[in-house]
Amino acid sequence: MTPMSEQEETPGGRLRKELPEELPATPAEETEGPGAPAAEPGLTGRQRLVQGLWPPRVTRAQLIVAVLLFGLGFGLAVQVASNSDSDSALRGARQEDLVRILDELDDRTQRLEDEKQGLEKQRDELENSSDQAEEARKQTVEKERQLGILAGTVAAQGPGITMTIEDNKGTVEADMLLDAIQELRAAGAEAIQVNGVRVVAGTYLSDAGKSVSVDGNKITAPFRFKVIGNPQDLEPALNIPGGVVQTLEKEQATITVERSGKIVVDALRAAKRPDYARSSSQ
Repeated sequence: MTPMSEQEETPGGRLRKELPEELPATPAEETEGPGAPAAEPGLTGRQRLVQGLWPPRVTRAQLIVAVLLFGLGFGLAVQVASNSDSDSALRGARQEDLVRILDELDDRTQRLEDEKQGLEKQRDELENSSDQAEEARKQTVEKERQLGILAGTVAAQGPGITMTIEDNKGTVEADMLLDAIQELRAAGAEAIQVNGVRVVAGTYLSDAGKSVSVDGNKITAPFRFKVIGNPQDLEPALNIPGGVVQTLEKEQATITVERSGKIVVDALRAAKRPDYARSSSQ
């Protein structure tokens, strides 16, 4: 006889066979379907995950974003490297040298502030003077004198320094002297004379064999600079770390700097009349 768990008698006397219950589908059977990829037999879940992620499928938008990020990173790296190079000299400087550099920057800021106040004072005098024509004439004469000093057409005297460069090895070149002139100008030099040649805004230097040419005039060592300006600003500017003095000493040159209450710059430049330019007020 068939057990009652498998067969059951119906009201008509017939036996009905009981169907077995459906077993739950396994995870593998649930994932299989018309749109699911066929999994290779014998692979673990981690291996199937790696197969799904590699090789990567890169879209055009992702490629553009990657290129932009690379360019941005490269630019930042170059900027950091350049800043590191420019700051390396200051990192190795002594505390007293850093203090001197800060003092020099403060002095330059103060000079600019004094110049601003002077211009504002001139403006106020012109606006408040009862005889504006006479006041304007006085300021014009004073301005002409100042411009004559800067242009080298008139002699000048005042406090400053004398710098002498001894070059027994013949290693000092024109670009080194030009660096010295530029450093002096940045420190507030108002008049400069080198071996009897007046230095002006358009001065150029070039090497001429064993000598140096300044505006076409050949000069030889020792190079003697006569500079009018504030000595407390000029001398420290030459002695900053990596500055003029250290550079020339590396070339085995000897530099001496002397402060003076009266420096006379008497080398003159001929006033040149422009060929084409005319004052717009005429």
